[in-house]
Amino acid sequence: MLDLRIQQHFIDSADLQYQSAETLAKPLDAGVQALMACVTSGGKVLVCGEGSAAALAQYFASLFVGGFERERPELAAIALRHEGLGDPAYASLARQVRALGQAGDVLLVITATGEEEGLMRALHAAHERDMTVIALTGKGGGSVAKALRETDVHVCIPHDRAARIREVQQLALHCLCDGVDAQLMGDQDSMS
Repeated sequence: MLDLRIQQHFIDSADLQYQSAETLAKPLDAGVQALMACVTSGGKVLVCGEGSAAALAQYFASLFVGGFERERPELAAIALRHEGLGDPAYASLARQVRALGQAGDVLLVITATGEEEGLMRALHAAHERDMTVIALTGKGGGSVAKALRETDVHVCIPHDRAARIREVQQLALHCLCDGVDAQLMGDQDSMS
């Protein structure tokens, strides 16, 4: 009964991924270079998102620490989450960035809209600490995109629907991890 609707989800997702490949390759490459500069100088990656993006942040941190598709030494990454600090939720992420972030570290912000107050505060806290920001957004990037500096990286999924944005964001996170692994460990013979 719903099989045509389900098939359409697969088609729409595949179409967006195919159409985004060329557009996202350069900013993702820039993101890999920012991550490489961070980890090769002994820095760490702080990752944050709100709502379903918080799950993607945790997912990226686990891949970055534990390795993507092959064994390699651990890399420092921490998924930030709202803590019971007595602050409103929107202040919690910024407090963690100020407490844990140092110059040379990277803040990876994951958002579909780019309008979450907590993520904006975290981004500003990262800039206060002279950290590079990689923003993985959709819908044009919103306020997050406007707050980025020239030295930051913006990877914007060219879509407005949150489900499609999240699907491509997960693929983009895989590309970032694979790119770092390829540079640290050398290219694998095949990408199967």
